[in-house]
Amino acid sequence: MNTCAIVGINWGDEGKGRMVDLIAEDYDIIVRYQGGNNAGHTIVNEYGKFALNLLPSGIFRKSKLNVLGNGTVIDLKHLCAEIDAAASRGVSISPHNLRISDRATIVMPYHVMLDELEEQRLSERKFGSTKRGIAPAYGDKYMKRSFMMGELFDAENLKRRLADAVEFKNLLLTRVYGAEPLRFDDMLEYLTEYGELLKPYICDAGKLIRERARRGSSILYEAQLGALRDIDFGIYPYTSSSTPLAAYAPVGAGATGIPVNRVIGVVKAYSTCVGEGPFVTEWQGDAAERLRQAGGEYGAATGRPRRVGAFDVVASRYGVAVQGATELAITKLDVLSGMEKIPVCIEYELNGERTGDFPLTPLLERSRPVYAEMDGWNCDISGVRRYEELPVAARVYVEFIEREMDCPITYVSVGAGRDEIIYRSAR
Repeated sequence: MNTCAIVGINWGDEGKGRMVDLIAEDYDIIVRYQGGNNAGHTIVNEYGKFALNLLPSGIFRKSKLNVLGNGTVIDLKHLCAEIDAAASRGVSISPHNLRISDRATIVMPYHVMLDELEEQRLSERKFGSTKRGIAPAYGDKYMKRSFMMGELFDAENLKRRLADAVEFKNLLLTRVYGAEPLRFDDMLEYLTEYGELLKPYICDAGKLIRERARRGSSILYEAQLGALRDIDFGIYPYTSSSTPLAAYAPVGAGATGIPVNRVIGVVKAYSTCVGEGPFVTEWQGDAAERLRQAGGEYGAATGRPRRVGAFDVVASRYGVAVQGATELAITKLDVLSGMEKIPVCIEYELNGERTGDFPLTPLLERSRPVYAEMDGWNCDISGVRRYEELPVAARVYVEFIEREMDCPITYVSVGAGRDEIIYRSAR
């Protein structure tokens, strides 16, 4: 069966959306299988420039089925606004090309409130949350206090469970955070108003995917964030609250029993990170600002300036391993075009010794980068479409990363547009 997952190798923001938008033409079903509106996929195509938070990045391909799987958490109001914004720019969105799993979790307004209040309480110890309510929503899911999208069709059951939820959340809001209590009627109105708009899209998505797969449909799984933000294998506790690993894709999509047989790991030509936590190769000062400006490094969901630094071999090799990547796409190679020399972190120094292993977070915070320096190419490569036409130094850089990752680089992105890509044969 033809299945593929497009996943992040690092901290997220690697350019997965542009790769899904590109490759979606070759697949029948595109599934977002985890996460919520706490991160964005920036896409540039014939419709313009978009920063998608919840909509799968295959939504621009008219004949494809796009699915929000059971592993996602859905802010109803945000999704409605995102659908309207895309539709207003000519993107065709209907239940024919967008479906939502009836088992996906709803992000409630009080999840957003609690997220904000907890970050305020933590102050300097904060985790760097996007304050979109994602952690509280996943927390409720595992505490069996959340609502599934399919429950929007059962008004009496929803009212009963919502009354219990409001009672419990008011204890937290008033007695822990000293905040104003929730009103039951406000929460019910939220679910009713936005739920009615989304009901036509809700279905047993897992059953739909499995049935179409049996008839020969191919599946493209789209991850949010990257391996280093994974709840199990990332830089815990500075992680997301879900698992963006390719191995989870069939579970989060409801397509259990349908294995992933191709994993495209997306890695940027340098390192970026949004949020808190250790970031070994981080640059500061003028060098960081020049790279940030050249790459337009601002969060697609929040607009926050991204932390930037040199390519990190240690972190990326680890990301390739935990993602089980079968091939790589390297993005934003063009951004490095103005640099005379390009540093690459090849090892960490930890407790006076060098290591190529990616450690647990407490040790990572004490690690220091060991750099190798590579020649820059000092010319514009955004118009190049054939790998052999890249400057020698650019090819040396790509092939060095490929050897260090021990994984073939099959795509080289030299711009944000759909066609600004170099197809490269696997070694």
